[in-house]
Amino acid sequence: MKTLILVRHGKSSWKEDLPDHERPLKKRAFNDADLVIKAFKLQNNYEPCVFSSSAVRALTTAKLFKEALKIEDDKFSVKKELYTFEEGELLNFVRNADDSIQNLMLFGHNPAMTNLTNQLGDDMINNLPTTGLVVLQFEIDSWKDINSGKTLVKLFPKMFR
Repeated sequence: MKTLILVRHGKSSWKEDLPDHERPLKKRAFNDADLVIKAFKLQNNYEPCVFSSSAVRALTTAKLFKEALKIEDDKFSVKKELYTFEEGELLNFVRNADDSIQNLMLFGHNPAMTNLTNQLGDDMINNLPTTGLVVLQFEIDSWKDINSGKTLVKLFPKMFR
């Protein structure tokens, strides 16, 4: 059994004229992350291995989760290839994950996150909102075999405001 946790980065700021990769989070994103993290903590204790996009907004979001969930440094990595908007590239990353990882948590970008959620899960969503989190479960032993799974959890900030 494998569990994939997908988290879209928090709401980013367009206040400054920065390259896309360098855009920071808006203040609202920190509150949204707190709301989703609190709800996620009430779920099963997944003890995930975390991989984040290198974009500032995704990495900042991932670090908020890392701290709140007490994720060890050796279970937290930044991967340039997760700075993608294509679900095929995300799926390729997942399929190449080490099979010793049972719970894989990715921080990334839309439309890739929404599209991958809909491709792999059994509960379609129109849009994975900023700081939205989805937990998908698969009856597999190897990430290479990932195909269709079950959508276990959907946590969106507006559910808790």
